[in-house]
Amino acid sequence: MTLDVLTPRVLYCHCAYAAVVPKATKEAVLRGLTDAGIAFDAVPDLCELSARRDPMLADLTGDGPTKLVACYPRAVKWLFHAAGVELSQNIEVLNMRTDDADAILADVLGTPSTAPEVTA
Repeated sequence: MTLDVLTPRVLYCHCAYAAVVPKATKEAVLRGLTDAGIAFDAVPDLCELSARRDPMLADLTGDGPTKLVACYPRAVKWLFHAAGVELSQNIEVLNMRTDDADAILADVLGTPSTAPEVTA
């Protein structure tokens, strides 16, 4: 089986130790990723991994394109920085604090969102 090098790796953070991401959103995204049958990595909490300066953080992002499902991109950037890991330009952070599960899953899976489009 040949792996497409352009297919982004998916990393999901469950934000287990802080009540900052709506529980329903986390559960819907996790269920959607599982139901889609795609390979993805899941961690209980990036904040905890950062606080422990866990070397696994460097392995999780790797060198190729990655869709990191967590919270605010700036927070994720600084979590990795605090752990001594710089995020590459190939990392796209998807924000479960501001986006709904449908939008996140549509982005990860490359499908149209069923969420209504918001215009300014």
